[in-house]
Amino acid sequence: MLSRRRLVSGLAAIAALRPRAVDAQTYPARPITLIVPFAPGGFNDSIVRLLAQHMSQTLGQSIIIENDGGAGGTIATARAAQAPADGYTILAGSMGTHGAAPTQYPNLKYDPAKDFTPIGLTAEAPAVLVTRKDFPATSLKEFMAYVREHQGQINEAHAGVGSQMHTYCTLLQSLMGTKTARVAYRGGAPAINDLVAGQVDFSCVSINTVVSQIQAGTIKAIAIASPERAEVIKEVPTSSEAGLPEFQVSGWNALFAPKALPPPIQAKLIDALARALEDPQTTQRLLQIGCIIPSGDDRTPQALQERVEREVARWATVLKRN
Repeated sequence: MLSRRRLVSGLAAIAALRPRAVDAQTYPARPITLIVPFAPGGFNDSIVRLLAQHMSQTLGQSIIIENDGGAGGTIATARAAQAPADGYTILAGSMGTHGAAPTQYPNLKYDPAKDFTPIGLTAEAPAVLVTRKDFPATSLKEFMAYVREHQGQINEAHAGVGSQMHTYCTLLQSLMGTKTARVAYRGGAPAINDLVAGQVDFSCVSINTVVSQIQAGTIKAIAIASPERAEVIKEVPTSSEAGLPEFQVSGWNALFAPKALPPPIQAKLIDALARALEDPQTTQRLLQIGCIIPSGDDRTPQALQERVEREVARWATVLKRN
C-alpha cells in the first residue's frame, strides 16, 4: 500500500503535468507573437508575413508580427530563446542569426543549435550583388576592378554584423581581396532604401528583398550568386557566368520556438507551416519574389536542426579567415 506521503507526491506530479497537457490540446487559445529580428521589409519579414497570414487561418488565431532589429538580429533572437516554451512566442530565424552569428558575436547569449525547438525551413533565396543605379560598373569583372582600385572611397550597406547581408559581402570581399567601408543598418529594407537613394554604393542581399527595385531600375544588379539564373531577373548573369564561380551563397529563413516546446504544440505549428507552403497562392507569391520553396524532406525539424549545425560550422570557417 502506498504511504500517504508517496500518494500526495504522486498526485502533485500528475497535477503539475495536467495544465501542460490541457494547454497543448487547446493550443492556440490566444494570438501568437512571431518575432522577426529585423526591420520591416527585409528578407525575413517579407517571407514570414506571407506565411503567417495562411498559418493563422489554420491555427484559428492571429499571428502578430513583431519587428525588433539590432545587432544582426541577435538581440531579438536571444529574447525569443528566453521566452516561455508555450508556443505563443516563435521566431523567424535565418542563416545570419542561426549560422553566422556565433562567429561574429563571441558573447552571443544563445546557442543556435541548443536553445530552440525547430519548426521548419520556410524558404531560401540566393544572394544578388547590387549597386546604386549610377555605379560606374555594369559587369562583375568591371565591379571587381573598380572596387579594388577605389576601395578607400566606396562603401557597402548591410543589415548589421552577423546578418545575411553582412555575411554575403564578407564572402565576396574575401574573394576579391578588398576591404571597403561597411555601413550597418537595423535591417535590409533601410539599407536598400539608402542604396536606391544613392547614399551607399553596393550591397549583397537576398534576391526576394530587391526584385521590385531591380525590375524598376532603381538599383543595378551585377550578378546572382547561384548556379542558375533567376526567372524573375532572367537578364542578370550568375556569378559563374560573370567570372567569380566561388561566390555561391543563398540565404534561408526558418521558424523556431524556444527549447522544450511540448511536442503536440510543435506538431500543430509544423502542420500550419506545411499547409502554408503547400498553398498555391502563397507559394506563387513567394516564387514571384525569387524564393525557392523547400521540399517536404528539407523542411522537417530534423532537417532544420542539421542545417543549423552545418551552417554554424561552415561560417565559422569562412568568417574566421576574414
